[in-house]
Amino acid sequence: MNDEPDLSRLARTIGDPTRIQMLALLMEGRALTAKELAYGTEIKPATATTHLRQLLEDKLLDMTTQGRHKYFRLASPEVARLIESLMVFAPKRKRAGPANGNDAICTARFCYDHLAGKLGTQLTEVLLERGLLHADDGVFSLSAQGETWFRSFGIDTRELRKSRRQFAYPCLDWSERRDHLAGALGATLAKRMIELGWLTRSKHSRVVGITPEGRSALTEQFGITLHQE
Repeated sequence: MNDEPDLSRLARTIGDPTRIQMLALLMEGRALTAKELAYGTEIKPATATTHLRQLLEDKLLDMTTQGRHKYFRLASPEVARLIESLMVFAPKRKRAGPANGNDAICTARFCYDHLAGKLGTQLTEVLLERGLLHADDGVFSLSAQGETWFRSFGIDTRELRKSRRQFAYPCLDWSERRDHLAGALGATLAKRMIELGWLTRSKHSRVVGITPEGRSALTEQFGITLHQE
């Protein structure tokens, strides 16, 4: 009996243009209906159902039912990490106009539920430079100073460690080609910044909005200055 992973099946599943686009749409971190995913990929709802069935069978998506509606989301943070990694190697699409290094999605976005783009990578860099985070063999760990800082920022790291989710690890950013902070700690840091009113979520988009208060706080506390267009 051969128990090796069936990579060829996975390649066929995510190699389909419609299915990979569905997964990309769900990188926002929200659950979407089949109709929303059909609209986002410009296919008919009946066709979307077939693609979603394949993604469910291969455990790339989870589905929940609420009333008459079925909602789909990525099955795990590991699936999001897979898609983000593929984006690193995917060729860039040709633009109708000139390239803009300040594109909103490159400046600040969600990678599933943690921060990516310039914002995510620069935050991670600051945490490492200040000795709050340490990088070691593919994971991030907190220093004693880091534990204190995150608690003062309103994040209970002890409770996070009780989660079944991996605590903190580097995720290679497709636009910056550097690591940003992923895992339970990265997700909670993003959530906390939204609670503080520094960041806002965009409907049906991975783009993260930075409020005026957020720009001031990021500059004062982290030395990060970002502009969105």
